[in-house]
Amino acid sequence: MAAPAEHMQLIEHLTTSVLVLDPQLVIQYLNPAAENLFETSLTRAAGCALAELLADATETRATLRAAATSGQSYTRRETELLLTTGTSMIVDYSVMPLGTDQPLLLMEVQSRDRLLRIIREEDILAQQAASRILVRGMAHEIKNPLGGIRGAAQLLQRELSPAQQEYTQVIMDEVDRLRSLVDRMLGPNRALNLTPTNIHEVLERVRALLEAEAGDRLVFKRDYDPSLPEFPGDREQLIQAVLNIARNAMEAAFEFDHPAAGARPTITFRTRALRQFTIGHTPHRLVCRIDIIDNGPGIPAALLQNIFYPMISGRAQGTGLGLAITQSIIGQHRGLVECESVPGETDFMIFLPLEDTP
Repeated sequence: MAAPAEHMQLIEHLTTSVLVLDPQLVIQYLNPAAENLFETSLTRAAGCALAELLADATETRATLRAAATSGQSYTRRETELLLTTGTSMIVDYSVMPLGTDQPLLLMEVQSRDRLLRIIREEDILAQQAASRILVRGMAHEIKNPLGGIRGAAQLLQRELSPAQQEYTQVIMDEVDRLRSLVDRMLGPNRALNLTPTNIHEVLERVRALLEAEAGDRLVFKRDYDPSLPEFPGDREQLIQAVLNIARNAMEAAFEFDHPAAGARPTITFRTRALRQFTIGHTPHRLVCRIDIIDNGPGIPAALLQNIFYPMISGRAQGTGLGLAITQSIIGQHRGLVECESVPGETDFMIFLPLEDTP
């Protein structure tokens, strides 16, 4: 594609992905941003049909052909593109014809994933803040009368016969149980004990605990990034946070009626390093991403948005406190927990900054 050197240099340095296609939707050019977005290179993609990069993009190809035929420009918002590599992304894109005789098509693509992720993280952080306020207020209102009930039961016990003291003991035991439940809802109430922490040691400890419970009924897969450095963390609390998720994953995997021949309940631990990554509004130079993936039945869509609230559980025997506590612990480490789920695969993603915690 002929262009003045200075114009080409500008295109090469754009953060917006730029593709040039011929009327048959054969790729003529990709700038570096497009190479990164579409997980390919200009050398490999030039001369290939767009269909070799995009799977199931009928609507997108129809828009491009319409632009080539009519000579008009088109813009599409929040379109899902699925790459042939398996990566899915949400993008805005515009297409415009260049020239009149056998026009080329200029396609500009902007990824929306980062913006949508930041919006989703803001919602999660807002949920956390609202949940903490609600739980603290409720804890105050519950614990005060519980203390009075227990004190009255103790005084009454002194006046009763041994046979009748059994009833006041039941009252005190139930009060203690409710106080313990409220304390668990509040989550950890001590400061972090920060020491140099290796996230793989945390994951291996959790794996050992679950293997002791499940034996050979559960398959573990590990996909670790050995380059991850140690970071300042509270090892015991992080073990508890990961264990809460992993135990839920184990129970979900056991519940699923695996349709694939020979499929077994499986949990995957995966770690990756993310550079220049933003959590909420805070940019971080280096972040650890931990994926805890199970092949269970998945989380219903109606429940997925609320699973980090206290007392929300998808299981009849669940308390709904484990994930709320996990989010609280990871939040103390300036991190975040997210979840994506479809039938047959639920992925809990933990993001932890790998720099010093202030």
